[in-house]
Amino acid sequence: MSIFGSNLTDTLLVVWFALTAISVGYVAWDLFTRTPEMKVMKWGWVLVTLYTGIIGLIIYWFSCREPAPGTHEKFIAPLWKQSVGSTIHCVAGDATGVIVSAAVTSLFGLPMGIDAVIEYSAGFAFGLFIFQAFFMKDLLGGSYWHAVKSTVLPEWLSMNSVMAGMIPVMIILMTRDPRAMEPTSLRFWGIMSLATLIGAAIAYPVNMWLVANELKHGMGTERALGKGGEKMSMGAMKMGAGNVRLSSKLLVTLITVAMLATGGCLAAAYGDLSMVPGDTKKMSMPDVHTSK
Repeated sequence: MSIFGSNLTDTLLVVWFALTAISVGYVAWDLFTRTPEMKVMKWGWVLVTLYTGIIGLIIYWFSCREPAPGTHEKFIAPLWKQSVGSTIHCVAGDATGVIVSAAVTSLFGLPMGIDAVIEYSAGFAFGLFIFQAFFMKDLLGGSYWHAVKSTVLPEWLSMNSVMAGMIPVMIILMTRDPRAMEPTSLRFWGIMSLATLIGAAIAYPVNMWLVANELKHGMGTERALGKGGEKMSMGAMKMGAGNVRLSSKLLVTLITVAMLATGGCLAAAYGDLSMVPGDTKKMSMPDVHTSK
Protein backbone atom coordinates (compact mmCIF):
# COMPACT_ATOMS: atom_id res chain seq x y z
CA MET A 1 0.00 0.00 0.00
CA SER A 2 1.33 3.45 -0.86
CA ILE A 3 1.62 5.91 2.00
CA PHE A 4 -0.24 8.31 -0.24
CA GLY A 5 -3.32 6.21 0.24
CA SER A 6 -6.11 6.88 -2.21
CA ASN A 7 -7.24 9.09 -5.03
CA LEU A 8 -7.71 11.88 -2.49
CA THR A 9 -3.99 12.61 -2.76
CA ASP A 10 -4.21 12.95 -6.54
CA THR A 11 -7.20 15.26 -6.19
CA LEU A 12 -5.34 17.42 -3.69
CA LEU A 13 -2.34 17.54 -6.02
CA VAL A 14 -4.53 18.73 -8.88
CA VAL A 15 -5.86 21.51 -6.65
CA TRP A 16 -2.34 22.33 -5.47
CA PHE A 17 -0.99 22.69 -9.00
CA ALA A 18 -4.02 24.68 -10.12
CA LEU A 19 -3.28 27.14 -7.30
CA THR A 20 0.38 27.01 -8.31
CA ALA A 21 -0.48 28.08 -11.86
CA ILE A 22 -2.47 31.04 -10.52
CA SER A 23 0.33 31.94 -8.09
CA VAL A 24 3.01 31.84 -10.78
CA GLY A 25 0.85 33.95 -13.09
CA TYR A 26 0.32 36.63 -10.45
CA VAL A 27 3.97 36.74 -9.33
CA ALA A 28 5.19 36.99 -12.93
CA TRP A 29 2.67 39.70 -13.76
CA ASP A 30 3.49 41.74 -10.67
CA LEU A 31 7.26 41.46 -11.08
CA PHE A 32 7.37 42.32 -14.77
CA THR A 33 4.83 45.15 -14.63
CA ARG A 34 5.12 46.94 -11.28
CA THR A 35 7.74 45.65 -8.81
CA PRO A 36 11.27 46.92 -9.62
CA GLU A 37 13.16 43.80 -8.51
CA MET A 38 16.47 42.89 -10.22
CA LYS A 39 15.98 40.91 -13.40
CA VAL A 40 17.69 37.74 -12.13
CA MET A 41 15.50 37.86 -9.04
CA LYS A 42 12.36 38.24 -11.13
CA TRP A 43 13.11 34.92 -12.78
CA GLY A 44 14.20 33.46 -9.46
CA TRP A 45 10.84 34.29 -7.88
CA VAL A 46 8.95 32.85 -10.85
CA LEU A 47 10.88 29.57 -10.65
CA VAL A 48 10.58 29.25 -6.88
CA THR A 49 6.84 30.00 -7.00
CA LEU A 50 6.53 27.31 -9.68
CA TYR A 51 8.09 24.87 -7.21
CA THR A 52 6.40 26.11 -4.02
CA GLY A 53 2.97 27.19 -5.24
CA ILE A 54 0.73 29.39 -3.15
CA ILE A 55 3.24 29.37 -0.28
CA GLY A 56 5.75 31.01 -2.60
CA LEU A 57 3.13 33.62 -3.50
CA ILE A 58 2.47 34.37 0.18
CA ILE A 59 6.18 34.78 0.90
CA TYR A 60 6.54 37.02 -2.16
CA TRP A 61 3.56 39.14 -1.07
CA PHE A 62 5.02 39.90 2.35
CA SER A 63 8.71 40.17 1.47
CA CYS A 64 9.17 41.53 -2.06
CA ARG A 65 6.01 42.93 -3.67
CA GLU A 66 6.20 46.73 -3.87
CA PRO A 67 3.22 47.90 -1.76
CA ALA A 68 3.13 51.36 -3.35
CA PRO A 69 5.12 53.09 -6.11
CA GLY A 70 8.57 54.20 -4.99
CA THR A 71 8.60 52.17 -1.76
CA HIS A 72 10.45 49.02 -2.80
CA GLU A 73 13.84 50.00 -1.38
CA LYS A 74 12.42 50.71 2.06
CA PHE A 75 10.05 47.73 1.98
CA ILE A 76 12.79 45.17 1.34
CA ALA A 77 15.37 46.73 3.70
CA PRO A 78 14.85 44.55 6.83
CA LEU A 79 17.36 41.74 7.24
CA TRP A 80 14.68 39.04 7.21
CA LYS A 81 13.49 40.19 3.78
CA GLN A 82 17.05 40.49 2.48
CA SER A 83 17.57 36.93 3.67
CA VAL A 84 14.43 35.79 1.86
CA GLY A 85 15.85 37.24 -1.35
CA SER A 86 19.14 35.42 -0.83
CA THR A 87 17.28 32.15 -0.19
CA ILE A 88 15.10 32.60 -3.27
CA HIS A 89 18.17 33.20 -5.43
CA CYS A 90 19.80 30.10 -3.98
CA VAL A 91 16.76 27.83 -4.30
CA ALA A 92 15.93 29.02 -7.83
CA GLY A 93 19.28 27.75 -9.07
CA ASP A 94 19.82 24.74 -6.83
CA ALA A 95 16.30 23.31 -6.97
CA THR A 96 16.13 23.77 -10.74
CA GLY A 97 19.31 21.74 -11.16
CA VAL A 98 18.05 19.08 -8.76
CA ILE A 99 14.59 18.74 -10.31
CA VAL A 100 15.81 18.68 -13.92
CA SER A 101 18.50 16.09 -13.12
CA ALA A 102 15.98 13.98 -11.16
CA ALA A 103 13.66 13.91 -14.16
CA VAL A 104 16.52 12.97 -16.51
CA THR A 105 18.21 10.35 -14.31
CA SER A 106 14.89 8.57 -13.78
CA LEU A 107 15.13 7.52 -17.43
CA PHE A 108 18.31 5.54 -16.72
CA GLY A 109 16.93 3.46 -13.84
CA LEU A 110 19.64 4.45 -11.38
CA PRO A 111 19.38 3.63 -7.66
CA MET A 112 18.09 6.46 -5.49
CA GLY A 113 21.42 6.84 -3.71
CA ILE A 114 23.30 7.46 -6.97
CA ASP A 115 20.48 9.75 -8.11
CA ALA A 116 20.95 11.85 -4.98
CA VAL A 117 24.66 12.34 -5.68
CA ILE A 118 23.98 13.36 -9.28
CA GLU A 119 21.19 15.71 -8.22
CA TYR A 120 23.42 17.35 -5.61
CA SER A 121 26.18 17.85 -8.20
CA ALA A 122 23.75 19.22 -10.81
CA GLY A 123 22.08 21.55 -8.33
CA PHE A 124 25.41 22.93 -7.11
CA ALA A 125 26.76 23.37 -10.63
CA PHE A 126 23.62 25.11 -11.93
CA GLY A 127 23.37 27.30 -8.84
CA LEU A 128 27.04 28.34 -8.91
CA PHE A 129 27.88 28.64 -12.60
CA ILE A 130 24.53 29.99 -13.82
CA PHE A 131 22.45 31.65 -11.11
CA GLN A 132 25.33 32.96 -9.03
CA ALA A 133 28.33 33.61 -11.26
CA PHE A 134 26.77 34.18 -14.71
CA PHE A 135 23.75 36.22 -13.67
CA MET A 136 25.64 38.20 -11.02
CA LYS A 137 28.99 38.78 -12.78
CA ASP A 138 28.16 42.36 -13.78
CA LEU A 139 27.29 43.23 -10.21
CA LEU A 140 30.57 41.68 -9.05
CA GLY A 141 32.89 43.56 -11.39
CA GLY A 142 32.22 42.00 -14.80
CA SER A 143 34.59 39.03 -14.65
CA TYR A 144 32.88 35.64 -14.78
CA TRP A 145 35.68 33.73 -13.04
CA HIS A 146 35.97 36.40 -10.36
CA ALA A 147 32.25 35.93 -9.79
CA VAL A 148 32.74 32.15 -9.54
CA LYS A 149 35.50 32.55 -6.95
CA SER A 150 33.48 35.13 -5.01
CA THR A 151 30.35 33.03 -4.81
CA VAL A 152 31.63 29.43 -4.52
CA LEU A 153 31.69 29.34 -0.70
CA PRO A 154 28.27 30.93 -0.07
CA GLU A 155 26.74 28.80 -2.83
CA TRP A 156 28.21 25.64 -1.34
CA LEU A 157 26.91 26.46 2.14
CA SER A 158 23.46 27.25 0.72
CA MET A 159 23.46 24.08 -1.39
CA ASN A 160 24.33 21.91 1.60
CA SER A 161 21.41 23.29 3.57
CA VAL A 162 18.93 23.04 0.68
CA MET A 163 19.85 19.42 0.01
CA ALA A 164 19.75 18.62 3.73
CA GLY A 165 16.00 19.09 3.35
CA MET A 166 15.41 17.87 -0.18
CA ILE A 167 17.28 14.54 -0.08
CA PRO A 168 15.35 12.88 2.77
CA VAL A 169 11.99 14.14 1.52
CA MET A 170 12.58 12.84 -2.00
CA ILE A 171 14.07 9.47 -1.06
CA ILE A 172 11.78 8.63 1.86
CA LEU A 173 8.55 9.49 0.06
CA MET A 174 9.49 8.18 -3.37
CA THR A 175 10.64 4.80 -2.07
CA ARG A 176 7.27 4.35 -0.38
CA ASP A 177 5.41 4.89 -3.64
CA PRO A 178 7.37 3.78 -6.74
CA ARG A 179 4.93 5.66 -8.97
CA ALA A 180 6.24 8.89 -7.45
CA MET A 181 9.67 8.15 -8.93
CA GLU A 182 8.32 8.66 -12.45
CA PRO A 183 8.32 12.22 -13.88
CA THR A 184 5.08 11.36 -15.68
CA SER A 185 3.36 11.07 -12.30
CA LEU A 186 1.76 14.05 -10.59
CA ARG A 187 3.11 12.65 -7.34
CA PHE A 188 6.69 13.09 -8.55
CA TRP A 189 6.09 16.82 -8.91
CA GLY A 190 4.18 16.98 -5.64
CA ILE A 191 7.15 15.49 -3.81
CA MET A 192 9.50 17.89 -5.59
CA SER A 193 7.35 20.81 -4.41
CA LEU A 194 7.40 19.57 -0.83
CA ALA A 195 11.14 18.87 -0.98
CA THR A 196 11.82 22.39 -2.28
CA LEU A 197 9.72 23.93 0.50
CA ILE A 198 11.56 21.95 3.18
CA GLY A 199 14.93 22.70 1.60
CA ALA A 200 14.18 26.44 1.43
CA ALA A 201 13.09 26.52 5.07
CA ILE A 202 16.31 24.83 6.20
CA ALA A 203 18.44 27.07 3.96
CA TYR A 204 16.90 30.30 5.26
CA PRO A 205 18.92 30.61 8.53
CA VAL A 206 22.13 29.87 6.63
CA ASN A 207 21.32 32.57 4.08
CA MET A 208 20.48 35.02 6.86
CA TRP A 209 23.98 34.47 8.27
CA LEU A 210 25.52 34.91 4.81
CA VAL A 211 23.63 38.15 4.15
CA ALA A 212 24.30 39.56 7.64
CA ASN A 213 28.02 38.97 7.10
CA GLU A 214 28.03 40.36 3.54
CA LEU A 215 29.01 37.02 2.06
CA LYS A 216 25.92 37.02 -0.15
CA HIS A 217 23.57 39.61 -1.61
CA GLY A 218 20.02 39.95 -0.38
CA MET A 219 16.85 41.29 -1.97
CA GLY A 220 17.52 43.99 -4.56
CA THR A 221 15.81 46.61 -6.65
CA GLU A 222 16.49 47.92 -10.14
CA ARG A 223 16.55 51.52 -8.93
CA ALA A 224 19.32 50.77 -6.44
CA LEU A 225 21.44 48.26 -8.32
CA GLY A 226 20.59 48.85 -11.96
CA LYS A 227 19.01 46.29 -14.27
CA GLY A 228 21.79 43.81 -13.72
CA GLY A 229 24.40 46.19 -15.10
CA GLU A 230 25.49 48.66 -12.44
CA LYS A 231 28.46 47.44 -10.40
CA MET A 232 28.23 47.06 -6.65
CA SER A 233 30.15 49.29 -4.29
CA MET A 234 33.60 48.12 -3.18
CA GLY A 235 32.15 47.14 0.19
CA ALA A 236 29.53 44.92 -1.40
CA MET A 237 32.13 43.39 -3.71
CA LYS A 238 33.78 41.83 -0.68
CA MET A 239 31.24 39.02 -0.82
CA GLY A 240 33.14 35.88 0.06
CA ALA A 241 36.23 37.87 1.02
CA GLY A 242 37.96 38.75 4.27
CA ASN A 243 35.32 40.50 6.39
CA VAL A 244 34.39 37.33 8.26
CA ARG A 245 36.82 35.45 10.47
CA LEU A 246 38.08 32.16 9.06
CA SER A 247 36.97 30.37 12.23
CA SER A 248 33.39 31.57 11.71
CA LYS A 249 33.38 30.42 8.10
CA LEU A 250 34.78 27.05 9.15
CA LEU A 251 32.17 26.63 11.88
CA VAL A 252 29.25 27.40 9.57
CA THR A 253 30.76 25.15 6.90
CA LEU A 254 30.92 22.27 9.38
CA ILE A 255 27.34 22.95 10.45
CA THR A 256 26.04 22.78 6.87
CA VAL A 257 28.06 19.61 6.19
CA ALA A 258 26.55 18.08 9.35
CA MET A 259 23.08 19.14 8.17
CA LEU A 260 23.65 17.48 4.80
CA ALA A 261 24.98 14.32 6.47
CA THR A 262 21.94 14.22 8.75
CA GLY A 263 19.65 14.47 5.73
CA GLY A 264 21.52 11.61 4.08
CA CYS A 265 21.30 9.48 7.23
CA LEU A 266 17.55 10.08 7.46
CA ALA A 267 17.16 9.08 3.81
CA ALA A 268 19.16 5.89 4.39
CA ALA A 269 17.35 5.01 7.63
CA TYR A 270 13.76 5.62 6.50
CA GLY A 271 14.05 5.28 2.73
CA ASP A 272 15.74 2.87 0.33
CA LEU A 273 18.89 4.13 -1.38
CA SER A 274 19.08 1.06 -3.63
CA MET A 275 15.56 1.35 -5.06
CA VAL A 276 15.23 2.09 -8.78
CA PRO A 277 12.34 3.58 -10.80
CA GLY A 278 9.74 1.02 -11.80
CA ASP A 279 10.52 -1.32 -8.90
CA THR A 280 7.03 -1.99 -7.61
CA LYS A 281 8.02 -5.03 -5.57
CA LYS A 282 10.78 -3.62 -3.42
CA MET A 283 9.50 -1.29 -0.72
CA SER A 284 11.62 0.33 1.95
CA MET A 285 9.03 -0.38 4.66
CA PRO A 286 6.68 -3.33 5.07
CA ASP A 287 3.01 -2.78 4.38
CA VAL A 288 0.78 -2.38 7.37
CA HIS A 289 -2.64 -3.93 6.97
CA THR A 290 -5.47 -3.64 9.39
CA SER A 291 -7.68 -6.68 9.60
CA LYS A 292 -11.32 -6.29 10.27
